Amino acid sequence: MKIIAYIYSDPLLEVAPNKEIWGLEIDQIYQDLGEHQQLKQLIADCQLEKPDYLLIRRLEELGENISVISDRLTQLESLGIKIITIEQDYSSVIWENVSKDDLKVNLSKLLAQIQANKQRTRLKQGHARNRLKILPPPGKAPYGYRRGQDKYIIDKSTAPVVKDFFERFLLFGSLRGAVRYLEKRYGKKISPSTGRNWLLNPVYRGDLKYQNNDLISNTHAPIINREEAAQIDRLLRRNSRLPPRTASAPRSLAGLVICQQCQLTMNITRVTQHKQKTEYLYLRCHNCPQNPKCKAIAYSQVLNQTIEKICVELPLAVAELNLPDLSTIQDSLAQQIKQKQDILNQLPNLVQQGILDRETVAIRNYKLRTEISQLENQVAQLPPGNLQAIAKDVSLPQFWLDLSESERRFYFREFIKQIEIVRNGTQPWSLQLIFIF
Repeated sequence: MKIIAYIYSDPLLEVAPNKEIWGLEIDQIYQDLGEHQQLKQLIADCQLEKPDYLLIRRLEELGENISVISDRLTQLESLGIKIITIEQDYSSVIWENVSKDDLKVNLSKLLAQIQANKQRTRLKQGHARNRLKILPPPGKAPYGYRRGQDKYIIDKSTAPVVKDFFERFLLFGSLRGAVRYLEKRYGKKISPSTGRNWLLNPVYRGDLKYQNNDLISNTHAPIINREEAAQIDRLLRRNSRLPPRTASAPRSLAGLVICQQCQLTMNITRVTQHKQKTEYLYLRCHNCPQNPKCKAIAYSQVLNQTIEKICVELPLAVAELNLPDLSTIQDSLAQQIKQKQDILNQLPNLVQQGILDRETVAIRNYKLRTEISQLENQVAQLPPGNLQAIAKDVSLPQFWLDLSESERRFYFREFIKQIEIVRNGTQPWSLQLIFIF
C-alpha cells in the first residue's frame, strides 16, 4: 500500500507546516509554498504510478477556486486514488458507500464550506499584503491620529489631549487620576480601561501592531518617545502589584504598609473633631483577626520612620545588588540591530540584480523589521544603568520632605515593594522595608 501526501501553504498567511503532521508513515510528501508546482508534479507522477491514498489537510489546497478544485479532485479520483482530508469532513473511501441523495447534500455543504473558506482566505491575503506594505490595519485611527494615504498622521486638534494624559500619568503614576484630570481639563470622558489601552497602544509610540501580534516600529510620528514608553510600562507593572485603587490614593503610603503580625494591609483612616478643621490620620487593620486587635498607628510616625530608613537602607541595598553589565547587553543588542539593518538595506540591490523577486523581498523586509522592533523593545526595557547614583540622590531626608504626598507616593513605589510593621509586644513597633529589587 502506497500513501502520499500534499501540503500547500500561503507564505503571506502561515509558516510552512511540519511534514510530520500526518501521524503515520508517508511514502512521499509534495509541498508547495504560494504556487501549485508540486501539485502538478504529483498528478503527473500519479499517472505513471498510482498510489493507494492521498492525504491533504483541506480540499481548498488543491486550487484557487471551486472550478479548479473540482477539476483536480475529479482528475485524481478518476485515477482510482482514495483522497482523505485530515482537517475536513471528506473521504472518498467513506463516501463511496453513501447514497446519491446523501452524497449530493454532503457535497453541497462541503462546497459551501470551501467557498466560505476561500472568501476568508482572500480577505486575510488582502490584510497580509497591507502588512507587507507596512500600512495601518483596517478600522478607525486611534484618538489623536487620523488616517493618511499610507500611514497615521497626528491630529493637531486631539493629539495634545493624549499627550497631556501621558504626561499626567508619568508625573503621578495614577491611571484614574490621569483620567479624572482629562475630564476636568478638556471635558474628555474616558473609562480607566480606555486610559489603560491608550497607555499600552503601540500607535502612540510610533509603532504598528497587527492582529497577528507582529510589531513594526517607527512607522509614523509618535506622541510619546521611547524613554517615556518604557517608563509607562514600568509604572503599570509596579501598580499591578498594589491593591486596587491604591495607585491613585492621595496618601503616599497607601497600599504599601502591612502588619507583620496579622499579615493584612493597613488602611489609612481619617479622624476629625466636631466643628474643627484639624484631622488626624492613622494606619489600622479593619479586619484584624487578632484578639485583642492590632492597635492603630499614627500615619505621620510611620511616614517619618519610612523616610529615615529609606535614606539609610536604600544605598546599602543598591550597593549589594549584583547588577548585570548593562553596557555589554546594550552593545550586544545594538550590534544585532545593526546587522539586521544592514541586511534590510541590501534588499533593494537584490531585487535589481534579479536574485530575489519583489514578493520575497517584501516578506523578508517585513520579517526583518519585526525582529528589529523586538530588539529595540528589549533595549527600551533595560533598567537604568545609573541606579547607584539615583539611590545616592534620594538618600537625603530633605529630598523626601520637599515632595508633595502624590510626588512622594510616586517615588516610594519606585523603590519600595512593601513596608512591614513589626510589633514587639510591649516594646515600641518598628519598620522593615522590603525593596523591589
